[in-house]
Amino acid sequence: MRKLLIGFAVFATIVIIAFLSHPAEFRSKEELASINQGQKLYTQLCSACHGQSGKGEGKLAGTAINNQHFLSTFSDKDIHNQIKFGRREGSMPEYGSILTDKQLDSLVSFIRSWQTKPLELEAPTALDGNPSNGKRLYSLYCSNCHGNTGSGLKSTGSALAHPNFLKYTNDEQIWISVAYGRQETRMGPSLKGLDGVRQLEKQQISDITTYIRKELINSYNPEESRHHETGQNEVKEQPQAEQEGHAH
Repeated sequence: MRKLLIGFAVFATIVIIAFLSHPAEFRSKEELASINQGQKLYTQLCSACHGQSGKGEGKLAGTAINNQHFLSTFSDKDIHNQIKFGRREGSMPEYGSILTDKQLDSLVSFIRSWQTKPLELEAPTALDGNPSNGKRLYSLYCSNCHGNTGSGLKSTGSALAHPNFLKYTNDEQIWISVAYGRQETRMGPSLKGLDGVRQLEKQQISDITTYIRKELINSYNPEESRHHETGQNEVKEQPQAEQEGHAH
């Protein structure tokens, strides 16, 4: 009996390891269908900015979303809301105006399929930052890409002060993004002890986060953003995948 239990435990462990290593092989038909639909929508609506592979290599150079740090920081609901409500007066359209929640979920499923393994990215449970010091640090380390007003002066720097970004992004997510950066992008880690140019203490990152949340949001100016110059602000037609869906 003991050998049987040991054998079962070993088998269960192997199955779990196999699932974590090759999750795609264990997906249901419904999930695979959702991912396939999401891929079609992504190609039509998202690839011009975020690139075919999601690495931010599109002609309009959007954020790299096929990124393990990004995928480990934002939940499916977070990504759903970012797509649905977009960034008005910026480069991210409000796709909720033309896509159903089911279609939005399929887009999220496709984006989530890029995740290979969740990263353990820790942040303080409560942030008590000094916005005055945060402003000084932001000017030194962040404004070159994200702009003095947080409007995203460069195509590689997102608009941190955009009201919708801050509405659907919490302080912990901002802190993690500053601390750990985004692998394979220009945004390296800032937390002291990590392999980054900036070596900031945890409190300093809390100061930056607090400044972005409490003060930078009031400075947002889309006219200063290169995202605004090249962005697609309105979506007037349903994607082809939706039209085909109604044709059947």
